Amino acid sequence: MSDQQSSYRQIFKATSLFGGVQVFQILIGIIRVKFVAVLLGAKGVGISGLLNSPLELIISITGLGIAFSAVRDVSEAHAGANQTKVAKTIITLRRWSWFTGILGAVITLSFAPLISQWTFGDRSYTWAFVWLSVALLLRAISRGQSALLQGTRRLKEMAKAGVIGSVLGLITSIPLYYWFGIKGIVPAVITTCTTSLILSWHFSRKVPVEKTEMTFRETYEAGIGIAKLGISMTIAGFIASFSTYVLNAFISNHGGIEQVGFYNSGWGVIAQYTGPIFAAMATDYFPRLSAIHNDNNKIKELVHQQADTALLVLAPLLALLMIMMPFVVRILYTPEFLPIVMFANLTILGMQFKVLSWSMGYVTLAKGNGKLFLTLEIVSGILYLLVNLLFFYLFGLNGLGISFIINYLTGMLLTYFVLKFKYEFGFPVSLFRRLLITTGFVILSFLTMFIQSMLYRYIIGSIVIALASWYSLNRLNKLMDLKSYVFSRFRRK
Repeated sequence: MSDQQSSYRQIFKATSLFGGVQVFQILIGIIRVKFVAVLLGAKGVGISGLLNSPLELIISITGLGIAFSAVRDVSEAHAGANQTKVAKTIITLRRWSWFTGILGAVITLSFAPLISQWTFGDRSYTWAFVWLSVALLLRAISRGQSALLQGTRRLKEMAKAGVIGSVLGLITSIPLYYWFGIKGIVPAVITTCTTSLILSWHFSRKVPVEKTEMTFRETYEAGIGIAKLGISMTIAGFIASFSTYVLNAFISNHGGIEQVGFYNSGWGVIAQYTGPIFAAMATDYFPRLSAIHNDNNKIKELVHQQADTALLVLAPLLALLMIMMPFVVRILYTPEFLPIVMFANLTILGMQFKVLSWSMGYVTLAKGNGKLFLTLEIVSGILYLLVNLLFFYLFGLNGLGISFIINYLTGMLLTYFVLKFKYEFGFPVSLFRRLLITTGFVILSFLTMFIQSMLYRYIIGSIVIALASWYSLNRLNKLMDLKSYVFSRFRRK
């Protein structure tokens, strides 16, 4: 087997692993979201989104990007088999996770009345944010433990934590929604964060760490080193969270809380369905990229392989989701949520651009170039917010689907040309051809929405899905000998 085939298989293996976890989480999520939609309605979904937006904003500021930037350091030390460096990085990560979590909790607790006023227009949700400060602390610590697993590429442990966490989240949250209604949202969030922390801590404690001593001064200095990249990520995270917060508030003020619920519900369907691809990038692709960050040729090859695999895997899945969207919405929610169908399908049209944008976006992080990463994020963040606000104002909920396409197409082109200039980056012609073909399948699926006859719509849609599946499987087999890989997996089992 060639090195190229081996690399493609590694990417496919990570995607399959987290794809399996994601399928399980989707099944659990179908049950949970169905209960939430029935018990809380669109208003409850909207309130949940408005409660989470400021928390994401705060944790993006106080987290200092430690949980993500540490992955690069752990990956680099782990790849070089430097156990002492790995141990010191892990100690630093754990101590700084506690510090940033406490800082975030104190800020949330102190400004709870103002956060409620800014988010809901009054201070009726002050105590909700007071209690959610606890959830913020738990999430910060849990993220640190997950970063440890990610940096050491313990993918199976991360997968197990995801599966068990989904089950526990379902068991604990549904009764709270049933007994307390909207008032059960905050307890459900805290309970879910608690179980996530317990699971991440349990699996991270199994990582073998060489015994070493570190003073708090050494921890501080090492943490500052990790935070150099993390601060850039913090500012970028703040921009993203602030943009989401402003967008949710804008939708609430100009369209009502129900529109916020529709927006978050529609995006939730897309995020769950496409999650395996982006989860694989965050968990396996980024550590691999970090380990070879000094070799531009190897980086170019790995980015190409990741983008190529993601486009092929996503094409038939996106076509299937788009054609079945009305049916999916009815299963996940209620007929009340059918207005999200067009918005969700418009969003799917831009998902291929997001794949390429994300594949390239990790390069600056892997190289530790915080300034370049931050510059790109600031430009993209400003564009993202302005285009979203404009298109929602002009076209309502469906306008947000159009703005998604524009934002990621622009972001993809911007990132490509910046990397080409900075690192002599480039994609082969075959990848651009792949993008045109896979996007063509998605566009054909979108056009079936306008066929009046349900029978003809599903017949033509099925043909498009079959063609997309045939093309993807055929290409994947040529790239990584998919047949022998699948058969070997079955023989092992």
